[in-house]
Amino acid sequence: MLIGTTLRQGGLIASRTSRCRSSSALLCYLDQSTTTTPSSSSTTVRNQHPQHSFSTAISTSKSHYYPKPPIQLLRHSFHTSSSLLQSDNAPAKSKEEEEANPLSGSGITPSLRAAIIADLKSVDFDGNGRIDADELQALLGKYNDTFSEGEILELTEIFYTSTGAASVEIYRFMEALDAAASDKSTSGGGETADGEVSPLAVKGAFKTHPLGIGTCASEYMFTKTHGKYTEEDLNIEATHVPPVTFSDKTALFAVRCVRLVFDTATLWNFGSVTKNKILYRAIFLETIAAIPGMVAAIIRHFRSLRNMSRDGGMLNMFIEEANNERMHLLTFIRMKEPGYLFRAAVIGSQFGFGTFFLTAYIINPTWCHRFIGYIEEEAVHTYTKILNEFDNAEEGSELYEWKEEDAPKIAKGYWHLGEYGNVHDVMKAVRADEAEHRDVNHAVSGVPDDAVNPLYDPRAKLDGMLRKYVNDIMKKEASKQSA
Repeated sequence: MLIGTTLRQGGLIASRTSRCRSSSALLCYLDQSTTTTPSSSSTTVRNQHPQHSFSTAISTSKSHYYPKPPIQLLRHSFHTSSSLLQSDNAPAKSKEEEEANPLSGSGITPSLRAAIIADLKSVDFDGNGRIDADELQALLGKYNDTFSEGEILELTEIFYTSTGAASVEIYRFMEALDAAASDKSTSGGGETADGEVSPLAVKGAFKTHPLGIGTCASEYMFTKTHGKYTEEDLNIEATHVPPVTFSDKTALFAVRCVRLVFDTATLWNFGSVTKNKILYRAIFLETIAAIPGMVAAIIRHFRSLRNMSRDGGMLNMFIEEANNERMHLLTFIRMKEPGYLFRAAVIGSQFGFGTFFLTAYIINPTWCHRFIGYIEEEAVHTYTKILNEFDNAEEGSELYEWKEEDAPKIAKGYWHLGEYGNVHDVMKAVRADEAEHRDVNHAVSGVPDDAVNPLYDPRAKLDGMLRKYVNDIMKKEASKQSA
C-alpha cells in the first residue's frame, strides 16, 4: 500500500514537472500552489512568446483553414484568431499607451498570478475548482468599471454556448489568461501568428482555445449596435485600399465607371448642392445599397443548407448590413416622398443590379466584396461632401435650415441621436455606417467560404475579455502596492 501511494505521488510529481517543462510558467505556478506533495527540484522555464508578426498574405486555399491567415486591410492585418488590428510598421507605444495597457505582450508576474487565482477561487461557489458561465458572470460583475452590463451578458452567453454549457477547470482558465497576457494566438492548433508552435500545442491544449471553446456561437450570434456611436466613431476618414490583383483592378474600374455615369445623369457635380438633389440621390442609392448584403446572405444560407455545413457567422453579418442600408432608406423617405417615375426607376435598377450581383456573387464572391468595398469608399466621399456643404452653408440658406431640422423619429431611435438629434447628426451616423461597410467588405474579400467570421470570432471576443480582465486586476494590484 505504501509503495503504491509513493508510486502514485511520484507519477503526479513527474506529470506536473513534465507539464512545467512544456507549458507556461503560470500553469506551473498553479500546479505547485495546489499540490500537497513535495515540490519538484526541476526548474520552471517561462516560454518567451514572440510578438505577433502579421505579414502573411491572405490565402484562399482550403488547406490553410488553421491557423486562419491574416486579412490584409490597408497597411494592417486582421488576424482571425486574435482580433488584433496592428500596423506592420507600428510606432513605439507612448508612456500613456503603456500605462493604459500594461501587459503589452509580457507575461504575468507571480504576485499577479496569486491574485488572479484568489479572484477565481472567490467566485468558485461550489468549490469544484471549475468556472461555469454563472461564475464567470459573477467574476466580470466585480469589474463593472471595465465591463458594461451588455458586455457581461454577451461574453457570458458566448462562454456558455461555446463550451456546450460545460464548466472549465481553473488551471485552464489560467492557461488562457497567460496566453492572452502574452498576446499569443489562442486558436489554430496552438500556433502563434508568426507560425511558431507553442509547447502547449504539443499536448493538444490549444486544439481550439485554452478554454476549450469552439466557434458554434458565431453561427447565430452577431451584435452590432449602430446607434451608439461615440464622437470618435463619427470622425470618419476617407480611406482607399489600393488594388493589388487583376480582380481588384477590374472591381475598382467598374465602380469608377458606375460613379461617372450616375454623377453625370444626376448632375451631381454641376450646379449647387440642394436639399432635393441630396435626398433624391440618397434615396435612390440606398434602395440599391441594401441588395449586396442580402444577396451574399442568401447565397451563403443556401450553401450551408446544401452542404449541410456551418457558414462561419458571416451570413448574420451580411443580413445586418443589408438591414442597416434599409434603415437609411426608411429614414430618408421620411424627409421626402418619391414620385411614381422615381419609383419605377428604382424597380428597374433593382432588377438589373440585383440580377448582375447575384450572378457575379455565385461566380466570384471575392470580386464582389472588393467591388462593394470600393462602392462604400465612394459612399463615404458622398456623405462627406454633404456634410461639408452643411458646414459651409450660409445662415438662412436652405441647407443651413435643413441641417438644423429635427431628425425623423425612426432615426432618433435607431442611432440613439437623442431628443434633439437633427439632420446633420443623421448624415454623420449614415457616413459612419458606410465606412464600416467599406472596411468589412474589404476585410472579407478573399476569406474562404467556411472560415469563421473574422469580425465576430467567439475566441477573439473571449481573448479580449481576458486581456481586459488581466489589465484591470494588474492596475488594482499596482495601486494596492503603491498605497
